[in-house]
Amino acid sequence: MFKLAHNGNVLLDTSKSAPTSAAFIIEAIEQSPYSECEIDHDAINNYFSSATTERILVVATRHDATLIVEISDDKMLATGTLTLAKGGATLSFDEAKKELVKAHVARGYKQAFLEQLLQKQFELPPGSVVSGPLAKGRLPTDGQDSKFKAMVKTLKDRLKAPKLKEDGSVDMRDFGKLASVKPGELLIQQQPATPGQEGFTVIGDVLPAKPGQVHALIAGEGTEISKNNPMELLSTIAGVPVEINNGMRVDDIFTVNDVSVKTGHIDFEGSVIVSKNVEPGMRINATGDITVFGTVESGELTAGGDILVKQGVIGHQKPEDKSLSCRIICAGDVHASHSQYCYIEANSILLDRQASHSSMKAKNIIQIGQSELPKGKLFGGEILDATKLIAGEIGNESGAKMAINLAASATQMTKDIDKYFSELTAANEQVDSLQAALEKADLIKDADKKSELMNKIGSTQIHHSQQAEQLEKQIASLEQKLNTMLDEAILTVNTVLHSGVEIHIFNKLLKTTRNFPPSNVKLENNKIEIEFKT
Repeated sequence: MFKLAHNGNVLLDTSKSAPTSAAFIIEAIEQSPYSECEIDHDAINNYFSSATTERILVVATRHDATLIVEISDDKMLATGTLTLAKGGATLSFDEAKKELVKAHVARGYKQAFLEQLLQKQFELPPGSVVSGPLAKGRLPTDGQDSKFKAMVKTLKDRLKAPKLKEDGSVDMRDFGKLASVKPGELLIQQQPATPGQEGFTVIGDVLPAKPGQVHALIAGEGTEISKNNPMELLSTIAGVPVEINNGMRVDDIFTVNDVSVKTGHIDFEGSVIVSKNVEPGMRINATGDITVFGTVESGELTAGGDILVKQGVIGHQKPEDKSLSCRIICAGDVHASHSQYCYIEANSILLDRQASHSSMKAKNIIQIGQSELPKGKLFGGEILDATKLIAGEIGNESGAKMAINLAASATQMTKDIDKYFSELTAANEQVDSLQAALEKADLIKDADKKSELMNKIGSTQIHHSQQAEQLEKQIASLEQKLNTMLDEAILTVNTVLHSGVEIHIFNKLLKTTRNFPPSNVKLENNKIEIEFKT
């Protein structure tokens, strides 16, 4: 009854088999070997609805399976869209691979992807359309920066690990044996930077990886780079290891029970450990770290490294000039339990519980409270400078005024930038005037005088040009530091920000007139904004 043409059409000769209705033809097709072909309903209905005398009627069409391969815009994914056959031939594995080649797929192809897609031909109804990945690119993996693995415990490590008693409790006053090293002991093992792994697109483009940054191993005082292995740092003296950026130093240690009138003030080249307290009026000056296991009361501590006070730093306001009797100043970080009427200046200031009526100045972070969500209290006093301030509660319920200054050092940076711009303008004017002088000198007829004068002017011009170039670099560096500081300046409050708090960020001011819930305060569009935490 039906005949298959070369072009895939299923034909019906109406002169030989006169159909009685469209339903009759459709039912006949479904019972024939062409049941999976696409029935041409329009042609069949048209045959019965019009007075056509067409003898050969196209009642269905056979379609082979087809595969279309599409490459994503970023060229990281090749997707195949498979249209299943309708009475025609299924798509073979080799035929499908040819479509991948036509689409220029060169890398990231997996045979399993293609096999899974082609398998759908035996699972889904004829004519179904199904898609799936055929090839995936790989993003580059950046290399890791060089790392420094400490091979010994430092004084900081010791303070983080109080001694465990036999009953399982912790003795917060006993931190075990003092961390110390011998000459020749391995302090740091450097792990070199890795180059990373390049990536690729599905069409074969290479995506280069960013190699890890190489950081030089720094040998501080009392240490040296191993002569046999440049990736190892060794101690050269006996003492206490102290971490520094990208390295360590080894300090001599001076240990004393109390610092009082009996011991006198302490001025030591190295680190100082005080087993108990620093009494009122006493001073400690150390080139290394200062560690106090008790309290510092109205004392003055100055260190080239870190200052760690296991208990509090406590002072009072002097009646004669209103200054604070307790002063803690160091080049590293200050870590203490709490602060009261104390001036603290450091790289970062970390207080476990609270700070009251203290003046604090930090280059980096001031944090009041412990853990990842500090909830310590900060009230009274003044924050003179910091990039980041994190606390639980700031101010108090009475609304007593207190001032917080973030990114205060940016003011000096802008002054320095203005100064360098003035110097750059002057240097450029000198270069321009010397250029004019060169042009005049070029008109001198006496060759010897002309050469001598042009050489003299030229060397002076080069000097001013180099000066201008150096000033441009200094301006660019300062502007970058300034922008980074203003972007990172933030006040984080984890419990409540009370009214009566003056918040200065660079040259902008915000005064709180009510209480705020947990919030972040930062500079947005040249204005101080308070953003509630969710």
